[in-house]
Amino acid sequence: MKIHLKYFASLREKLSTSEETWHSQALDVEALRQELCARGEPYATVLATGVVMRYALNQELCQPSALLSDGCEVAFFPPVTGG
Repeated sequence: MKIHLKYFASLREKLSTSEETWHSQALDVEALRQELCARGEPYATVLATGVVMRYALNQELCQPSALLSDGCEVAFFPPVTGG
């Protein structure tokens, strides 16, 4: 399925992109995060398990267990962001 990804704050800076489209087999946000880490660097470091971050699914805060659907938008951002 096609997922629209958005990265904010320090994640955006470290990945050198603010958004992209990704074709995923992941069923939930955590599986998507692991799938992105498997792409290698810099994703492996920026999105690594143990790195604290927040998620939004279709512009609503969500848990890592939130289920994905084709065409959805997933945003990743650090727990504290600036204005």
